[in-house]
Amino acid sequence: MADSNMQTRAALPMSQAVLVLGAGTMGCGIAEVAATAGHPVYLHDANPQAVVAGLERIASSLARGVARERMASDQAVAIRERVSAWDAGQTRVQVGMVIEVIVEKLEAKIDLLRAIEEQVCDDTILASNTSSLSISAIGAALRCPKRFAGMHFFNPATMLPLVEVVRGLATAPSVLETIEHTARAWGKSPVLCDASPGFIVNRVARPFYGEALRSLQEHATDPATLDAIMRESGGFRMGPCQLMDLIGHDVNLAVTQSVHQGFFGYARYRPSPVQQALVDAGWLGRKTGKGFFDYAVDALPEQPQSLPAYGSRPARIEFDAASAALAPIVEMLRAHGGVAVTPGAPTDLLRVDGHAVALTDGRSAAQRSVDAGEPVIVFDLMLDLRAATRVAIAAPGGATAEHLVRVAAMFQLLGKCVSLVDDIPGMLVARTVAMLVNEAFDAQQQAVAAPEDIDLAMRLGVNYPIGPVAWGERIGHGYVLRLLDHLARTCGAERYAASLLLRRKALEHARG
Repeated sequence: MADSNMQTRAALPMSQAVLVLGAGTMGCGIAEVAATAGHPVYLHDANPQAVVAGLERIASSLARGVARERMASDQAVAIRERVSAWDAGQTRVQVGMVIEVIVEKLEAKIDLLRAIEEQVCDDTILASNTSSLSISAIGAALRCPKRFAGMHFFNPATMLPLVEVVRGLATAPSVLETIEHTARAWGKSPVLCDASPGFIVNRVARPFYGEALRSLQEHATDPATLDAIMRESGGFRMGPCQLMDLIGHDVNLAVTQSVHQGFFGYARYRPSPVQQALVDAGWLGRKTGKGFFDYAVDALPEQPQSLPAYGSRPARIEFDAASAALAPIVEMLRAHGGVAVTPGAPTDLLRVDGHAVALTDGRSAAQRSVDAGEPVIVFDLMLDLRAATRVAIAAPGGATAEHLVRVAAMFQLLGKCVSLVDDIPGMLVARTVAMLVNEAFDAQQQAVAAPEDIDLAMRLGVNYPIGPVAWGERIGHGYVLRLLDHLARTCGAERYAASLLLRRKALEHARG
């Protein structure tokens, strides 16, 4: 294709048709989005019956929109009439954009796009909805890689606003601009990113699954308790086990394997034998009726483990007035009459009736106790200490029952359910959040995407309560760095190696 055809353009004109290759759930969703925006849409699948079923799926989706008063019935009819089956016998297809949405296999995508490339005009944009395969590799196999890019929607495409616009090494800037403007015209929120393995969301989100699977492998707690801690303490909409069951363990594992392979076996993205065992057993999650949890009609929901309500209250709290991590707890305790809150020695320990407790910094409670010269119970990070309804704590072997009761009673006084988990370094929320922040900084440093786009992608694509870049700012880069450095010394230097950009930010903040 000549460079003159790649001049700067705005969104795809509404008069130009869109061809969607693949009539599965995602393909039908994208077709509905494009038709709703006003484009004529062609739907194609290697299986003609899939197209018939796909058109019915679109009609049903539009009918639900009418029933929920999201659109008028005549509007739904008009949208449905804009979608039709593509006649595969055509020798030339007049469309402005082709979006491929077939199976996640590189060879299959290349073969299909090569064939369609010969049937469309020279200035037709070709895009793939791949979630993890290399855009550069697919583009290299085409006659004109300049007009090819990634346009990655999130499921369900009709509801979720995020679209990752992925540039391959050969993608023309004008093609990216047109896809970005088109996605915005379709009511989506596009983010531009490089064709790095996993793009933004599937790369940055890997620790959310990976650290949960590792903690389960280490028998830190059970899936129901882990999920409750991540939701009620970490502020996530869904726990990682619940989310993996929803995605499907086969799908989630395949993405992890793809990212792991794309980074040549880097330990941070290593797949988990815990998830592999579920896949081997056919326990894929909701779609098979069993995963981490049982989805049978008569199955009872698994309940998280919580310590009993002790009914006691601390009499005396001692703390270092300079400790930012302890300040919110102290403020909340001061609001409760009958608790004496007084400054103590300059240390990161809080003392509850003489018993030591501290926010996790990546060391285990056992290691923390050795370093302090006394038993120290550690508690997990909370997104918002005031709003959190649960907190996780871990105790060293030398902690007494009285020590445990006093610390648990303090958090219960603050309105928290308390879950006792096994003593693993970094606990659950803190270890996961630190890794998410670290991954976001690595992606920034490697120019995968801008920091604001990373945060937007993680909030819109996977519903995180706060973007990882902003989360790092909130809890402090120095805290994240200390946590990762402690984890690296204990659990593996490669997996928990801090991003150089994160390390630089922490040093800059430390210097003021």
